[in-house]
Amino acid sequence: MKVADVPGLPEGVADHLESGGIEELYPPQAEAVEAGVAEGESLVASVPTASGKTLIAELAMLSAVADGGKALYIVPLRALAGEKATEFEEFEQFGFSVGVSTGNYEDDGSRLSDNDIIVATSEKVDSLVRNGAGWIDDLSCVVADEVHLVDDDHRGPTLEVTLAKLRQRVQDLQVVALSATVGNADEIAEWLDAELVDSEWRPIDLRTGVHYGQAVHYDDGTQEELATGGSDSQTAAIVEDTLADDGSTLVFVNSRRNAEAAARRLADVTKQGISDDDRKRLREVADEIRGVSDTETSDDLADAVEKGAAFHHAGLAREHRELVEEAFRDRAIKVVSATPTLAAGVNTPSRRVVVRDWQRYDGTAGGMQPLSVLEVHQMFGRAGRPGRDPYGEAVLLANNHDELEELFDRYIYAEPEPVRSKLAAEPALRTHVLAAVATGFTTTEDALHEFLGETLYATQTDDPGRLKSVTRDVLTYLERNEFVEREDGTLRATSTGHLVSQLYVDPMSAATLVDGLRAAERGETAAEASGEAASRAGEATFQTASELQDDSAPGTSDEDAETGDAEGEGASPTPFGLFHLVSRTPDMYELYLRSGDREQYTELAYEREDELLGSAPREEEAAFEDWLSALKTAKLLEDWASELDEDRIAERYGVGPGDIRGKVETAEWLLHAAERLAGDLDDVESAAAVREARKRVEYGVREELLDLAGVRNVGRKRARRLYNAGIESRADLRNAEKSLVLGAVRGREKTAERILENVGHPDPEMDAVNADADAVAAAEEADRSGQANLGDFS
Repeated sequence: MKVADVPGLPEGVADHLESGGIEELYPPQAEAVEAGVAEGESLVASVPTASGKTLIAELAMLSAVADGGKALYIVPLRALAGEKATEFEEFEQFGFSVGVSTGNYEDDGSRLSDNDIIVATSEKVDSLVRNGAGWIDDLSCVVADEVHLVDDDHRGPTLEVTLAKLRQRVQDLQVVALSATVGNADEIAEWLDAELVDSEWRPIDLRTGVHYGQAVHYDDGTQEELATGGSDSQTAAIVEDTLADDGSTLVFVNSRRNAEAAARRLADVTKQGISDDDRKRLREVADEIRGVSDTETSDDLADAVEKGAAFHHAGLAREHRELVEEAFRDRAIKVVSATPTLAAGVNTPSRRVVVRDWQRYDGTAGGMQPLSVLEVHQMFGRAGRPGRDPYGEAVLLANNHDELEELFDRYIYAEPEPVRSKLAAEPALRTHVLAAVATGFTTTEDALHEFLGETLYATQTDDPGRLKSVTRDVLTYLERNEFVEREDGTLRATSTGHLVSQLYVDPMSAATLVDGLRAAERGETAAEASGEAASRAGEATFQTASELQDDSAPGTSDEDAETGDAEGEGASPTPFGLFHLVSRTPDMYELYLRSGDREQYTELAYEREDELLGSAPREEEAAFEDWLSALKTAKLLEDWASELDEDRIAERYGVGPGDIRGKVETAEWLLHAAERLAGDLDDVESAAAVREARKRVEYGVREELLDLAGVRNVGRKRARRLYNAGIESRADLRNAEKSLVLGAVRGREKTAERILENVGHPDPEMDAVNADADAVAAAEEADRSGQANLGDFS
């Protein structure tokens, strides 16, 4: 089928696609058009990676917009949102407007109302619905990219519920679901009332096989010699062989440590096969990587990149990952060793894919477990780029003949597992049930059950009673924590419940925050609220922490519990206490306790127990381990907010710059929620304390730098330099001698000018200004004293 034959496309789009080399549709694309995807029909496209799924979505969205509608493209990851929005912007020349929205879960999205195509994560779409985005009702087409991720324990329920809400809210909504090849695409199509395109077709051949001995054994029964030579590394031999054919290699391993170690070893292979042009480009990329953060991880990555290799995992900063991905797509970087996160939709094709590790540690199983077939096939799908590679190859590694046969049976010949809904679990349902009630989507328990009956879970389950049972338990929890109330059979969210839904935090997180804030208001700390309450807290599913504290705090009367004693009343929570409070919530991924940590953080708990809010479990309880993990996380946040050098934080806690950034961003979000909740409780004093703690986390500074760090282009590092030069506030900066400012930023004239412009200095120009020598010396001293650097925030 020719592009020109697609019905409903805006004028000029077909010519534009043809000029870009797309004249004939791929078979799955043609099948989708025949199924009505460009005429408003819902569709599930279950086809391999690189087989043209995005164009199917574009045909649907462009046709919908041309017909006067609005289109929404849902992605699983923030990184994908920007990538897809950039792709779709090529159609702005036809008068369409593209918008992208991620993060800021309280935003009502009103700025997006004029956009024709909107790209957002499923979590963001969910929050937009909760916060009353009116343009949702104008949608005519919704695309769900990587829809098989409804199978994911963490993100799956949000995607599932969001699609169910949109379909129920918008009449005749076209849903286009894009997926890798899965074992039950027909079930997903049935759930969405959609046509199904289920195809194995790829634009270029993909050969899969297993390397064993001195050869690759392929799925078609052939073998190809690939000797390991004097090296005992199968991976190195495959990378070297691929380089000889001017190809790139993507190597999947099972841990961050293995990814970094593999990149170091493989860099010795790739450094021999780099052209002068690539070498120059790689030096530039390495310099940019070193500029992202002053950590050993950053330096190690830059060292590998200079030799044509790289590693990729969630511990890297977002800027690290983006630089690696771009250079790998351009084939300047010849090999990337990555954890499986890179297989989840990011556009990083290569000539060869090597799945080195097909098992990874599973904490719930207590040991190493095989990867799923679907996940391995997703990795396979990264092999081969149309127009660049003549073919793609995906190779597993076997150590013996038995393993060779096992890998063929387990992955090469096997079909991907069916996708299964993960909705019927209390953590997933807590937030979605509250949101359904708070937004008025459902007003009775029967209506709630009816809505949940439209989900994928309801389509798949053989036990419909289980979902009802879990939903009733969740409603009980929400009532006991005063987020939802019933009256004459009607469900209604309380003012706090409305706020929690809008804040987009787990209701259990909100309950933890509320109880901690109430404890602070009473002047009650963990030292006073420990004892019997701690042992009962883990058993009482629906009893709030404050109820437990009131029941069991020794010597505390009901009147004392309401008013606080004279000594405790009026005490403000400390930043560390608040850091620990937010770290105890289910929305914060706590740091693991390493060997020796239990003793260290138990001692810290006793040293600072007067700062910790709420009840503490006893040492012999299982919950104590999690409580200490939260304490370790809180200490990382305190170190960050005390300006400890980023490299020292990374070394102290065994984390990467991406982990630090993730903890900081999550803490900032949860502290914002705590600030809003304190306001809801009319606790002005706690709200002020939370606001200061939030700002310190946001800027990563001590209290005295908060004013300066808030100036655009200053941030934590430059704020300390300016402070050491005698400029201690915005007012000081606004009226400062320009030579002092120039010295504090180490002679960078453009930077000094931008800072002075942003603070309102009457004459920010730096012409003929010499940097003050003492200010330069003070800046250098700040850098030597352990000053952190995660990049200067603007």
